[in-house]
Amino acid sequence: MRLDIEDVTLEVAGTRLVEHIDLTVGSGAFAGLVGPNGSGKSTLLRALYRALRPAGGVVRLDGDDLHAMDARAAARKLAALPQESSAEFDFTAAEVVAMGRLPHRGRTAASDREIVAGAMERTGVVHLADRGFLGLSGGEKQRVLIARALAQQPGVLVLDEPTNHLDVAHQLDVLSLVRDSGPTVLAALHDLNLAAAHCDVLYVLDSGRIVAHGPPHDVLQPPLLAQVFGVRAHPVRHPVTGAVQLLFDLLPPTT
Repeated sequence: MRLDIEDVTLEVAGTRLVEHIDLTVGSGAFAGLVGPNGSGKSTLLRALYRALRPAGGVVRLDGDDLHAMDARAAARKLAALPQESSAEFDFTAAEVVAMGRLPHRGRTAASDREIVAGAMERTGVVHLADRGFLGLSGGEKQRVLIARALAQQPGVLVLDEPTNHLDVAHQLDVLSLVRDSGPTVLAALHDLNLAAAHCDVLYVLDSGRIVAHGPPHDVLQPPLLAQVFGVRAHPVRHPVTGAVQLLFDLLPPTT
């Protein structure tokens, strides 16, 4: 499923936070959204999971206006993992994952159980099935929520910092899993090396605007990183994958 963000502007309490964003993710591609804190990444993603309606522009899924759909139809096409997810009731992990099937009510219960079990197996949380969600560690919660999103079987998957609370092995595992899971993916990522290793294309957001986009090796260049992130970057190539990786230090003081 193709995702198109066309000239989108977003405002909160009368303050414009994101403006004139054009962004396209082709069907099945993995796009990364990167930028410094406060650049507008989470705000933009809120428009995709319909927590914020654009003040201008449109978000399209295979050409259809996302915000013109009813909630259930939108949820059958797009699943989201916001940066902060809360639960008021202590559901079990299996019950949380099963919530991903709610937009698809009408299928057989057996089919739903198979899909939920498959999502839990793929994310390595089967052993947590009967544990209360509120009692899980941060990393365990994150993997359960990713399983819920996969159980939703969306055409587009939107992730806001999906590697939060995960150790290095699980960061690599989760992003590989997401990449291979099938949906079109747009993920906000802080770690530029993870973004470079897993994304087909990167969009760099700064002060609410896209300032660069393209393949990671083209985008993650020292002049841009100095301008946007305020750091001196030293690109190297991963010895196995060939992906660009970055070493950082502070910019030298100006005189």
